[in-house]
Amino acid sequence: MAQVGHRVDYLAGFCCPVGGLAAGKPRVLCHGSQIYLSNGTEYVYVYDQESRFMKAIYRFPDQVWHVELLPIHQQLYILCAGVGIYCVSLDYPSRLAKRADGEENDCFSCILPMGSSACTFPDASLCTFTLLSDVLVTLSQVQGKWCMNLHELPGPEDQENVPRQPICHVDITTSTSSDGDISLANFLPVLCCASSPDASDHKEDLRHSGGFVLEEPLFSLLFGVDAAMLDSPMILCGFPDGQLCSVPLKALRSPDNCSREDSPVKILHHLEEPVVFIGALRTERKSLDAEELPAYGDLGCDCVMALGHYGKMVAIKAATGEEVKVPELREYYLQGPVLCAACSGGSRMYYSTHSDIYAVDLDSSTPEAEKVEDAPGTLPSALSPASLSICSVVALSLSSRESEGESELLALSAKGRLMTCGLCSPDDTQPVKMNPDKAGQRIKELLSGIGHVSERVSSLKKAVDQKNQALTCLNQVMSVSAALLSSQNGQKPITCTITVHWSHILVQDTLTVSCILENLNQLLPGNKTEVTLPLGPTEGTKLELPFIVSCSLYYSLQEILGTVSESTELLDDLFSDDSPGLCPDREGICLPLKEATIDLLQCLRLKNGSSTSDGGPPAAAMPLPGDPLDTFLKLSQMRSDLDGIERSDEVVPRALNTLGEDYLTPSVASIKVSSELLRTALKDFCADVPLCCAVLRWLLAENVEADALRSQERMEVWGLAPDGGEVQLNIREVAVSDMNTAGPLQAVEIVIQSSPLANMCQLHHAVVRRIQALVLEQAAQDSSPPDIRVQYLQQIQANHEMLLKEAQSLRDQLCLDNDSDATVEKLLHVYRQLRNPSLIVL
Repeated sequence: MAQVGHRVDYLAGFCCPVGGLAAGKPRVLCHGSQIYLSNGTEYVYVYDQESRFMKAIYRFPDQVWHVELLPIHQQLYILCAGVGIYCVSLDYPSRLAKRADGEENDCFSCILPMGSSACTFPDASLCTFTLLSDVLVTLSQVQGKWCMNLHELPGPEDQENVPRQPICHVDITTSTSSDGDISLANFLPVLCCASSPDASDHKEDLRHSGGFVLEEPLFSLLFGVDAAMLDSPMILCGFPDGQLCSVPLKALRSPDNCSREDSPVKILHHLEEPVVFIGALRTERKSLDAEELPAYGDLGCDCVMALGHYGKMVAIKAATGEEVKVPELREYYLQGPVLCAACSGGSRMYYSTHSDIYAVDLDSSTPEAEKVEDAPGTLPSALSPASLSICSVVALSLSSRESEGESELLALSAKGRLMTCGLCSPDDTQPVKMNPDKAGQRIKELLSGIGHVSERVSSLKKAVDQKNQALTCLNQVMSVSAALLSSQNGQKPITCTITVHWSHILVQDTLTVSCILENLNQLLPGNKTEVTLPLGPTEGTKLELPFIVSCSLYYSLQEILGTVSESTELLDDLFSDDSPGLCPDREGICLPLKEATIDLLQCLRLKNGSSTSDGGPPAAAMPLPGDPLDTFLKLSQMRSDLDGIERSDEVVPRALNTLGEDYLTPSVASIKVSSELLRTALKDFCADVPLCCAVLRWLLAENVEADALRSQERMEVWGLAPDGGEVQLNIREVAVSDMNTAGPLQAVEIVIQSSPLANMCQLHHAVVRRIQALVLEQAAQDSSPPDIRVQYLQQIQANHEMLLKEAQSLRDQLCLDNDSDATVEKLLHVYRQLRNPSLIVL
């Protein structure tokens, strides 16, 4: 399109949060010389453009999401997030003090606080609204569904803000709810009204609420013949998921229509990205002399368009077919992300990105050298946006100044600066003869342009610095990733050490796990970091052992990009225009470093003086297992005594557990390992101590409390599990006969003893896990085991199969309750045989 001439004039500055204003919430409206502005905070400003004076400031309880003007009633409607919609009268002389002589232009006349009690339409779920004549249409989200409500507007004579209930409502279901998608939660729906020329009684009200008049036959082609015959205005809705739909206003006016099963909602299109703007244009001219026709005249607009956040645009027009008019739909892809947009009175649309404001012209008769020839009366096949060289604008509005015969854009920048951009054709910018008045105006325009260029350069420099810092962080992440992946089989440049130890925290002893991350090469910052976490179980549970601790480096893209981006919209600039963007809370780079299994051997709390050197008796040995039948009878007698006493459901189980642990005999299990295998594998531990001492040191090598064992020759140790249960480890050498063809086989027996059965099982699992790793390591070194008798192994396997069948049979007898005492005695005897096999690890 032809280059658009413009003149920028700064009007005023408004407060904004650190990092600038975010797109989507700010709003700029103009009526005559009055400008109504919301910058996305809790304030709404009324600014007089001619006198350049702030007439009023309204302060609301929370962030303002939407503002619309009803000039016929001199009312301003404001949507406050989490509260509802306020109706504010614009009768300034009765409520505001007049400005005193000599007062500065940027001084405020009055700040009016608006409490929650002044809300006219209270509803915390409201997201947006639109006005039409005497009705208010709202859109709210309840339980993942959108709900459209119709309200009657209060008249100018209504002085009291009485909460008003909706007349009717319609439910609208979209394909994706923004509640479950964090990337859509930052977007609000778009709502506006479209009317046919016959049904438009308040065209001025339509313009101030973002609505428009559509000419026939486009109105009938879009919404159907029924809507055209009823002369019903249509409510257009654009949702964060990209759905574009329409609802007849007369369907909302009638409660009977709302209660019908068939929904009046009609889906028009789906952009597949958040809808940020809906507008209408006049693409065909009626005369060659007329530059542009007003969009709100009797003819109306002949094209409806919707614009998405990432730049996808759809335009719909009534094109000439063979005999009748047919709808023509074209999709365009503009540079995004789009922050805001506005339509002129003709064929131009203006939209803003982080870097610029662009103008696109949908007039198919505009001569353009780069444009492909299109059929007359159709939409252009491609668009050529023209730059206005104005950056970081978050709110746009187009006004017409009849006295000067030109149109202008009202714009609010991300830094809170309100400006006007006068729009004119290239012919209007030809040099003319200067007089003193025009020269002064020209100098003012040049100075304003210099200020704008300075702001643009500052904004672009900030954006470049942000991207450079983000690229530096990403480069560091890629360097760490490459270093870790290239050293999988060797020494890693970043090491992770995982240890378990007991700490004294809050007047009690707590088991904690520490992960120490150390940087060994030139990767910044080159130091070590330690993270310590308590391992205490939750109330009413026990610490389940073993468990796995995984240590990874996680780089969050939100943290990398968010630390250099003052608003979430800037993240989109780092990706392609057609990219749907990244969800910051779910995207990142994860680099696994180490995974360790924590078992009971690492968590044991060894008691001082718990074991003696070789040859001496243990300091405090655990009692030997008693008679199983005697233990069972004592527990049974205890239960029968407790059953006769009336106690609460909580006290009885506690008493049984406490008293039962005193009578339960320690559970015992043993594992035999070939002495030859252990000497070969533990040669570093056997340098100066007997084999049994070396085995005990090896088993407790990962226990930080076992440092005392490294200076003493011990073959027995006992300690406390995390739940307080006592456990004992006893290492001794034994000879296993009938297994080796050359005679008895020397082995090391590891005896595990614990009073709670669960602790014995956990300790047994920890010992077996280490022995399995040892056997696999020796097998990889081609070590050959001694010759064994196969018949002996077959006999052991057959005996265990018989014991398992006998245990199952005894358990079935217990279910039938036949001679339970004798059955329990036999079952306990079988379990003891199964726990102490005659196998040996070779």
